[in-house]
Amino acid sequence: MQKKLHIKKGDTVVVIAGNNKGAKGRVLEVIRKTDRAIVEGVNMIKKHTKPNAEAPQGGIVEKEAPVHISNLMLVDPKTGAATRVGRKLNDDGKLVRISKKSGEEIK
Repeated sequence: MQKKLHIKKGDTVVVIAGNNKGAKGRVLEVIRKTDRAIVEGVNMIKKHTKPNAEAPQGGIVEKEAPVHISNLMLVDPKTGAATRVGRKLNDDGKLVRISKKSGEEIK
């Protein structure tokens, strides 16, 4: 069974630890196997590539490297500050994620 993570693809997160502390970005991909996420514009690395169809010249490409989930915190949709995530049953009987700070539902 896959483990439940508090971050999903498309969420806006803030980095709370490491070299990119304080950086905000959108989650592009979540890697559940290693508990990591790729965040837009965060943890940039330079990758040396051979010539291929995308880059006929080859060269050095800058891309995002994965960041551990424990170093990320969801951004509250109401206040814009970092918040913990809770789960609650809504009126339809569906389990939804809520912000612990404002009680707002996270879409």
